[in-house]
Amino acid sequence: MAGVVEIRGVKLGEGIPKICVPLIAAGMEDVAGACEGILGVCFDLVEWRADHFEGIFDRESVKVALGIIREKLGNRPLLFTFRTAEEGGEKSISATEYAGLLKFVCSLGLVDLVDVEIFRGDDLVSDIISFAHSQNVRVIASNHDFQKTPAKEDIIERLKKMQDMDADITKIAVMPQNRGDVLTLLSATEEMKRLYADRPLVTMSMAGDGLISRLAGEVFGSDMTFGIGDKASAPGQIETDKLKTVLDIIHLGMKGV
Repeated sequence: MAGVVEIRGVKLGEGIPKICVPLIAAGMEDVAGACEGILGVCFDLVEWRADHFEGIFDRESVKVALGIIREKLGNRPLLFTFRTAEEGGEKSISATEYAGLLKFVCSLGLVDLVDVEIFRGDDLVSDIISFAHSQNVRVIASNHDFQKTPAKEDIIERLKKMQDMDADITKIAVMPQNRGDVLTLLSATEEMKRLYADRPLVTMSMAGDGLISRLAGEVFGSDMTFGIGDKASAPGQIETDKLKTVLDIIHLGMKGV
């Protein structure tokens, strides 16, 4: 039975999948407006996609931007993500810079979670996770394949590796080449949740064909989904109001209401 992770009152791992919206701002002058742009929509968590931020390699700029975001969001859970170019993000970064950035962010006391790409090297990843936990920051271990959908067994092994490395939440996003690939992702999710998961799990199949995976997480075992607040951060995301409506319908249907 998978466990529950609670962050600022939001419980991941039970009930309706939680909605996370991306916060995307190119410059410091855009940060406050981007926050205000998502505050009117329905969401449970915010993900700052910091790889879109022009000042991301300047520590003082990162600190100031996070201060603005935290003030604007109040008590809403905040996830910090630097998605590397290798996994579909906006910027390249060395392993040393990547670890240093994430550890710096964890030390500020302004974020609740950080995203750590699981294939950045086992020693480096273990070091980041250990440091994050020492700062009371939760970790979402992630893997993104924008080229294909791995075999079902491979998807499950990647998620199990994330658990073995002590991430608090596991996440994988894959690109379908056909609708059968979407079924592969959903089947892997169901099996992982039923047999191996001992913590919250997040999976998605991207683009239009994969949309069903963003909607049916409660059926197959994914505990969080990503929707559009102000701007999309990945192919296949939809507006949060539409997303919430479908999630509620599925939840009621599963309860027999």
